[in-house]
Amino acid sequence: MALLNLENRNVVITGGTSGIGLAVARMAKEAGANVWGVGRSEKRVQSAGEAVPGAQFRSLDTHDTDGMVALFTEIGDVHHVVANATGANRTMAPFLEQSQEQFQEAFDKFWGYCKVIRAAAPQLADDASITLTSGVPARKCGPNQIALSCVGSAVEALTRALAFELAPRRVNVVSPGIINTGMFDRFGDNRDQVLEGMGKNYPLGRVGHSDEVAGAIIHTMTNGYMTGATLDVDGGALLP
Repeated sequence: MALLNLENRNVVITGGTSGIGLAVARMAKEAGANVWGVGRSEKRVQSAGEAVPGAQFRSLDTHDTDGMVALFTEIGDVHHVVANATGANRTMAPFLEQSQEQFQEAFDKFWGYCKVIRAAAPQLADDASITLTSGVPARKCGPNQIALSCVGSAVEALTRALAFELAPRRVNVVSPGIINTGMFDRFGDNRDQVLEGMGKNYPLGRVGHSDEVAGAIIHTMTNGYMTGATLDVDGGALLP
């Protein structure tokens, strides 16, 4: 069976104005899809429009329920939703060194995904797909990653449960390892050195690129027999 065609399919990507989300927007547009990408930064919205001509980008927060509902209603039939926005402040520290408020803040990513799915649901086509993103800490928690681990685990559990509830619509999750995106710009001139050091801990000896994760997301969108699955794109990080 051939993979599903994205030609003239309506694709909505949250966190779609940079990094992995922007790479998905570009690939989907190149495959002929009608693409809407949303992000919180107006500056990134403008730069994304320049990077992916023909796609529509808007400044919108996943926690803005009214705004998300309005967007999906405006589009009409929605064929693919990619929930990639973090939408959260995440504290990197042991559990007992975080306040309850700090720990709860990390779950804003999970609640953001829930809000996007609820907003999209009335507009989803019968053969629609939803793809969420988690991460390696969901199943392999490193030092100070407990908040990331718990949120990622919740996202993967949500995926499996929704695959039953929303069928025949498909729900999958892609789990990236460390990916070279703008989140590492905070290291300034040491950015490349930091990423190189991180990559040495992986079997493949390097960190990943946005296009490598985006390709996996495109696969979950176009493989019509894939649902409830977690697709790892992590350079072997989960290996013992």
